Amino acid sequence: MQVPDVTPRLQQGNLLLRGFEPADVDGRRRCGKDPEIIRMFGGSPSYTEPTEMTPDEAASWYQHVSADRNPLHWAIELDGAFAGTARLHHLDEVDQRARYAVGILDRDLLGTGLGQRVTRLVLGYGFRQLGLHRVDSRVLAFNERALRSYRRSGFVEEGRERESAHIGDAWYDDVMMGILATEFPAAG
Repeated sequence: MQVPDVTPRLQQGNLLLRGFEPADVDGRRRCGKDPEIIRMFGGSPSYTEPTEMTPDEAASWYQHVSADRNPLHWAIELDGAFAGTARLHHLDEVDQRARYAVGILDRDLLGTGLGQRVTRLVLGYGFRQLGLHRVDSRVLAFNERALRSYRRSGFVEEGRERESAHIGDAWYDDVMMGILATEFPAAG
């Protein structure tokens, strides 16, 4: 498995996955802070309505993502606008496996199929270019939208880690999902 030194650009039509750029600060700020999105990521926001992200918060976010040395951490750009992030991480070269995560940060794009498009683009790269054998993911059990997207991309549920995430005042299960290279081309 040959991991690239720099983030590869992956494109399909109006969808581009690329490395992070300074202009993403404004894009991330435009997406704001949405309590539903943060909760789906496992956070416990103190606010109940979408709020603006301050320039300092957006700059701090950019500093964090651009400092990530993982070249398989992408900014999602749709029609030229920042929309979220995706990454393959916890790469294991011996077992040819990785973990996958995607986060759509623009509320207007939730439920549009963008997550599925991003996932298929990343899986294609992971299986075909990197030579991965397996990709897995963890999804909060209440995140039905993400579970549907992963299933449509070919992932199968492999198990649950019971009450593994404490969000707000409650415990939630993590659903363990995976897809093998041999299963990927068959994904609808």
